[in-house]
Amino acid sequence: MSEEIKKSSNFITEIIDEHLKTNKYQGKVHTRFPPEPNGYLHIGHAKSICLNFGLARDYNGLCNLRFDDTNPTKEDIEYVDSIKEDIKWLGFTWDEREYYASDYFDKLYEFAVQLIKKGKAYVDSSSAEEIKALRGTPTEPGKNSPYRDRPIEENLELFEKMKNGEFNEGKYVLRAKIDMASPNLNMRDPIMYRIRFAEHHRTGNKWCIYPTYDWAHGQSDSIEGITHSICTLEFENHRPLYNWFIEELGIHHSQQIEFARLNLNYTVMSKRKLLKLVEDKIVDGWDDPRMPTISGLRRRGYTPESIRNFAEGVGVAKRDNTIDVALLEFRVREDLNKKAQRVMSVLRPLKVVITNYPDGKVELMEAVNNPEDETMGTREVPFTKEIYIEHDDFMEDPPKKYFRLSPGNEVRLRYAYIIKCEEVIKDSEGNITELRCTYDPETKSGHDTSGKKVKATIHWVSAEHAVNAEVRLYDRLFSYEDPAGAKEKDFMEYLNPSSLEILNDCKLEPYLKDAKKGDKFQFERLGYFCVDTKYSTDENLVFNRTVTLRDTWAKIQKNSEQ
Repeated sequence: MSEEIKKSSNFITEIIDEHLKTNKYQGKVHTRFPPEPNGYLHIGHAKSICLNFGLARDYNGLCNLRFDDTNPTKEDIEYVDSIKEDIKWLGFTWDEREYYASDYFDKLYEFAVQLIKKGKAYVDSSSAEEIKALRGTPTEPGKNSPYRDRPIEENLELFEKMKNGEFNEGKYVLRAKIDMASPNLNMRDPIMYRIRFAEHHRTGNKWCIYPTYDWAHGQSDSIEGITHSICTLEFENHRPLYNWFIEELGIHHSQQIEFARLNLNYTVMSKRKLLKLVEDKIVDGWDDPRMPTISGLRRRGYTPESIRNFAEGVGVAKRDNTIDVALLEFRVREDLNKKAQRVMSVLRPLKVVITNYPDGKVELMEAVNNPEDETMGTREVPFTKEIYIEHDDFMEDPPKKYFRLSPGNEVRLRYAYIIKCEEVIKDSEGNITELRCTYDPETKSGHDTSGKKVKATIHWVSAEHAVNAEVRLYDRLFSYEDPAGAKEKDFMEYLNPSSLEILNDCKLEPYLKDAKKGDKFQFERLGYFCVDTKYSTDENLVFNRTVTLRDTWAKIQKNSEQ
């Protein structure tokens, strides 16, 4: 990994520094990233990945990858594989420390028996509806289950029969015996186990009872010897429950620390909502470039460095807030500006015939590959009598201060000559199909002896040498700033109808004919693009727009400083 990420100070590092001073964990820092394998990781997870693995890196500690796979009905090996791929792509490794909550099912069962024997857990025969009704509300205490005082031996017998598959689903649950009057609803005798006849992606049909997330999570941290259990704020009210389990069992006690999760405007990051977008085919799968998933961002052309820099830049907060997606776009633009090869591409081609240029002549113009990096050198771009320019770079009846090509007006062709529009050719319906121009041979770029001054430079591609391609212009999936929080409408009603535009007749300079999947480029004047990893082939090049050249975030920063 590159060294662009520096150790930062925040309230989490302050806690860890204090623990190191007091030798609370014998000078160790051991974190973990604990995803549930029930969906693809998104940009919010990327922040947690960078935080947990980053802390381990900064303190010369360790970070585990642990899959909290306690719900076999929603989990799949597809998600496991995608999560591992995403973490590696971001630049992090867990070495041999790949664990699963399912690794600990036997131990968790033993822990549950231990609590039953202490009189701290019981088998409840109440239905889900009855349990919910007795739970109470945030302002009213709950009521004890009629089965709360079952004898310990009866609880042990019933729990073993649950494990052995002797009861139907929903017949019994195992609950912790804590306090039904607690102001914290998580402490009101939470469920620890449910009967569920479902095949697990790792344990098969060995188990027909599965631990709840709240029961498995803290004990898994303890078993692995995690020192600092970094969680998002929604788990703050769960911490007393995790502490209660640990203390009752008398096992290793990790320090849970909560931080604010990452929220971005113009997107949703709920797994349920993202799944709906996929299942309703609003998007082209989990890796659709409009999705906030790491696989989607990767396919769109984002770099791991830009995401790590973004995660570092937004910092660690104690309160939830929403980050402007323009900052993420700024980070990828900032990174690609230093790395991306410059090329010329015409997305909406308009043919130009240079009438006074010699027939059959081909000139090779020298073009700079990246002005930010001289070591990337130059390339040769063929120039011929017939070229393509962007349709938007010509206007037949231009307004004032329009400096691009128009009848009688001159512009410079990037790396080439100054041309002048002499004639506009239209079809029978009045559509402009071709321009007839002349060039000034004394104005060759780098060798201009004419003394002419023009106010615009436009890009172009030789018609004879152009490579055909499909280009997909991606924009934000939602047109509303807060689709996730909108209560007056369903979030699907805020979908942006212009989030994807597919252009099928684009013309690229010949340098791109050998572009490989995932290669990234700056199309001069148009934005950053990458070769699509899903649909691009040698016969049909497909490019995705990663981000425009417009630096929105820089403008926001500048305005805030004024």
